Amino acid sequence: MARRLPEVDVVLVGMGWTGALLAKELTDAGLRVVGLERGVPRQTVPDFQTPTMHDELRYAVRHGLMLDPATETLTFRNFTGQTALPIRQLGSFLPGAGLGGAGVHWNGQTWRFHASDFNLRTHTEQRYGRDIIQEGLTIQDWGLSYDELEPYYDRFEKICGIGGKAGNLRGVIQPGGDPFEAPRSSEYPLPPMPMPLGPTLFAQAAEQVGAHPFPLPSANLSRPYTNSYGCHLQPCNACGFCERFGCEHFAKSSPQVCVLPVLMGRENFELRTRSTVTRVNYDSTAKRATGVTYIDAMGQEVEQPAGIVALCAFSYHNVRLLLLSGIGQPYDPASGEGVVGKNYTYQTMAGVSVFLDGQKNINPYMGAGALGMAVNDWQGDVFDHSGLGFIGGAYLGGLQTGGRPIEYHPVPSDTPRWGGAWKQAVRQHYNSTLGISVHGSSMPHRYNYLDLDPTYRDGLGQPLLRMTFDFPANDRLMADYLTDRALEIGRAMGGRVEASRRTGHYSIVPYQTTHNTGGAIMGANPRESVVNRYLQHWDAHNLFVMGACVYPHNPGFNPTGTVGALALWAARAIREDYLADPRPLVQA
Repeated sequence: MARRLPEVDVVLVGMGWTGALLAKELTDAGLRVVGLERGVPRQTVPDFQTPTMHDELRYAVRHGLMLDPATETLTFRNFTGQTALPIRQLGSFLPGAGLGGAGVHWNGQTWRFHASDFNLRTHTEQRYGRDIIQEGLTIQDWGLSYDELEPYYDRFEKICGIGGKAGNLRGVIQPGGDPFEAPRSSEYPLPPMPMPLGPTLFAQAAEQVGAHPFPLPSANLSRPYTNSYGCHLQPCNACGFCERFGCEHFAKSSPQVCVLPVLMGRENFELRTRSTVTRVNYDSTAKRATGVTYIDAMGQEVEQPAGIVALCAFSYHNVRLLLLSGIGQPYDPASGEGVVGKNYTYQTMAGVSVFLDGQKNINPYMGAGALGMAVNDWQGDVFDHSGLGFIGGAYLGGLQTGGRPIEYHPVPSDTPRWGGAWKQAVRQHYNSTLGISVHGSSMPHRYNYLDLDPTYRDGLGQPLLRMTFDFPANDRLMADYLTDRALEIGRAMGGRVEASRRTGHYSIVPYQTTHNTGGAIMGANPRESVVNRYLQHWDAHNLFVMGACVYPHNPGFNPTGTVGALALWAARAIREDYLADPRPLVQA
């Protein structure tokens, strides 16, 4: 029998970026908020300090800040004819565990999506006609526009202290920025970081082929900064321990640095760590959530009633919780009916290595997660897709994230995998090899989805989440086309080039990105989506779902900037509209 606690105004499931932002915004409105985090408490001091944090084996190889698949995992298969098996070791993606979630170990690239991403189906059909959309692709509009979200992009960038250079300032193209970005209302709060040699060479070569390079928008701070919440951040020293690591310098934007310092200690906020939520309690007659049930740090079952429930966990965890709670109709790929689990998408990655054979010393050990230059000439619908046979695109980036000794040893593909020849090749190429990232979009397909596994269960006896995913033909064509563009830039650098193409089936083994999206998508009606434009569940007006799980497709950008903007957008709707009159904010 679960122990029942007194009701609170809001309960948040997960305390990463979205949980922290909602907690701050809703406690500002005077609400009593409880944040449930299944992981451990973590703060910059003492948890992320040097020399402990600069342990590549512990954190980059053994995933010390990540979810432990021995206690929480999912099953995977490429297509419905296969039997899904449990993932026993993290590989393709690395969900965070603990306070701050993946916002602790992310690399800091903070993009805005293009305006056409938010009305993808309408835009595509109007420009090219329906025939360009391959059979099986389930693309759809998002239910809100870039112009509506832009003020919240701006707010999130000021909360994080993002460094960059505007390319389109209130409709006027700015030199040095991305000329293809949608209009922004203000300049980035900080300038870009100083560029090392590697990204500079990439930018010069990109200009030679007619592209338009600009500095990546970065949450690795270029200067000391006090954000709009009053939190203090420090400049990055390019130590090279960024992605997969916490930042000891208060120099990478994270919930611990940007939000939690002003949230912790508030009388109307309570954080409960080591609290694993097992279901959202749902009154189907009243069509409202009544709270959540969770297992506390002592292993006891607890019921927390609440007036508002917000799912703020990692993307696919939110989907699993909806399925376990029986809220919304599960998606059925055979019939195309249902919505929960629909449109799971990922990221389509490829790349090019440029071997300069000792001609340049680029010092790869100096790096940061979002330190580099990029081009968007082939991103989204910036370029004409007529006759190409695909939709979508990618940004191409020359990044310098850090040449850590265990994992970074670039060598040509014909190098022996061990022995003296391998050692000699590492010595030759370590300091003079550049990588060009092809960071591509992921279009939803009818047979890429999430559901509950019929066979495997977790330690609490609940079904594991089952992931069914493979790269659609559309995305493989896109990645191949964009890899050719990256090869052009690589050749302009004057070195030997090798491409890593996206030609085979998706593999769960090698790391690609932690950009899992979809499964609880937003949209204009309940037949096609789980949540409305305010991230409010169609079947429970007091249940809100945050994070990248609401994306109907995955544009070729890192998702965090839009995750933060959508959380602030939803928080505004709750504070200024819902609280005064609790109801569905969009009529079905």
